[in-house]
Amino acid sequence: MASEASGDTTASQDPAAATPHGSNGNGSGQHGEAHRFWPMVLGSIGVVFGDIGTSPLYAMREALHHARSTTQLEHAVIGVVSLVLWALFLVVTVKYVIFLMRADNKGEGGTLALMALAQRALGQRSMAVFFLGVIGAALFYGDGIITPAISVLGAMEGLKDAPNLGATLAPYVLPASALILVALFLVQAKGTQSMANLFGPITLTWFFVLAALGILHIADNWSILRAFSPYYGIRFLLENGFVGFVILGSVFLAVTGAEALYADMGHFGKKPIRTAWLILVLPCLALNYLGQGALVLSHPSARANPFWEMVPDFAYWPVLGLATAAAVIASQAVITGAFSMTQQAVQLGLLPRIDIKRTSETQSGQIYVPAVNSLLLIGVLLLLFVFQTSSALASAYGIAVTGSMFVDTLLAYVIMRRMWKWSRAQCLVLLLPLGILDVVFISSNMLKIPDGAWLPLVLGAGLVTVMWTWTRGSQILTDKTRRDSVPLNELIAILHARAPHRAPGTAIFLTSDPDVAPVALMHNIKHNKVLHEKNVILTVRTTETPRVREEDRVTIEKVNDDFKKVFINYGFMESPNVPKALALCRKLGLKFDIMATSFFLGRRSVVPSAQSGMPLWQDKIFIFLMRNAANPTDFFKIPPGRVVEMGAQVTV
Repeated sequence: MASEASGDTTASQDPAAATPHGSNGNGSGQHGEAHRFWPMVLGSIGVVFGDIGTSPLYAMREALHHARSTTQLEHAVIGVVSLVLWALFLVVTVKYVIFLMRADNKGEGGTLALMALAQRALGQRSMAVFFLGVIGAALFYGDGIITPAISVLGAMEGLKDAPNLGATLAPYVLPASALILVALFLVQAKGTQSMANLFGPITLTWFFVLAALGILHIADNWSILRAFSPYYGIRFLLENGFVGFVILGSVFLAVTGAEALYADMGHFGKKPIRTAWLILVLPCLALNYLGQGALVLSHPSARANPFWEMVPDFAYWPVLGLATAAAVIASQAVITGAFSMTQQAVQLGLLPRIDIKRTSETQSGQIYVPAVNSLLLIGVLLLLFVFQTSSALASAYGIAVTGSMFVDTLLAYVIMRRMWKWSRAQCLVLLLPLGILDVVFISSNMLKIPDGAWLPLVLGAGLVTVMWTWTRGSQILTDKTRRDSVPLNELIAILHARAPHRAPGTAIFLTSDPDVAPVALMHNIKHNKVLHEKNVILTVRTTETPRVREEDRVTIEKVNDDFKKVFINYGFMESPNVPKALALCRKLGLKFDIMATSFFLGRRSVVPSAQSGMPLWQDKIFIFLMRNAANPTDFFKIPPGRVVEMGAQVTV
């Protein structure tokens, strides 16, 4: 069953239809105020950098594991550290911090925000841009499943190296990881606002510990400082040929989480994120990787697990506890990102309506999506018990992140050409090297498909199929409904010639197409033989901007004395609340008593048809999605006691 009130995903072409959330074009505004700037920097450290901050737990270990076949340890270690440092500089600093954060959609970032911005830059719907956005979103969900598993497992594997207790505690690594992850997903329903207050200080402490451990061991072998030169990284790749190419996939583990800088831009603003990265996160990560390299040069046996070999015995348990907390924070950031991505996808019409709950009355970003939370938990636990080690999970990790980064690069080209009016030569000078770097990392990670990289690809393909099926099926259904419906103007002429019985009060008919008579209106006239005194044709529209100003929320268009069209506009980062929006109508001259108002919803029972625009198997997927979509009454926050539903059977 589906509701005709699914809302219109046609974007508003008014560029002023939303206000920036988080920052304005130059990162100033509310985030530039002196008394709020440093708290925002601290908050960004806790939320934005949790993922990349846990990479030292396993990135060097995996890269050096693949480097075991090399003949000279010194070349291998300095080469790997050099590649890691330059990956942090080129991928994170140049691509995201300096460049991509300029491409904000009214202050918001992320793949879907970038897709919406690219569509607006083109001035029309582009199928290529649409598919790029869908692929990027699907790969993000793959990242959302793997990150909690590998982060928590990577931290808990420190139990294996615990002083004097490693052998005893090793069997408890997997159960302890599972217990932590289950607890993490269970608390999502409570909201994360109180937990988030601790994220910044804990992660800040974690980065200080990373730096301290690095400084402690750099003196083990000062020659590691040669890794700052790209010569050693390039020489290592050339000397080792195919093995060096394979190692690049593990090196990329050091920059996983880089896309979080862009995706979380709307929560903190550009300047706080850039400041946190440049003055704290990047130096601390660089020091830690240098320290790991120096340790391995002086103690070759440490290459088996260089991070935990760095930790002195007296500090082992505090560092293990802090690493676990950092892993939980990294996981929390990805889970919250998955909730936000789902909200955007629903609002943009890529997914059916899903129950989205707000866990805070004051913070708009505090949401909880039960269905997504349950699916993520199931997926994470399956990964945990199938792969069992962070080394095995590392093989599956990189491909999802590299794919989403490459999508960002391609979408950025559209914005540079159409919105910023750069020449093709200017675009290629900047994007071609970044694109080549993305392709090299993707190709290296492709080699890991037999070892587990197939997982995010299969998951991504499934999600792309679901999103494409929902989008295509919705369009077919809309076109069919339009063909079978009576234009509103024709219905008004018929009613003028043969006036039906009038019922007191106001009737509100929700529809995605305001130019045709809603199904519920036609059924009300046909079966009940009545027309209300006041009739409102209500359409909920999603703009391609994150948020809409309250003064632009509602638009009223008078058709005649009996009918008015009302348009309610929401950004793709907002949750619809129809009664609250209708309260604004009183200021615009449309007055009605909510207790004397009935909301009419048209529900359609859909049956598959081999003659439709989609194959039969795709029809069945679409029907399954429609039947499991959230109730429109709940989705639009309509009082259940004021709702009347009228249905019809259609084929797709």
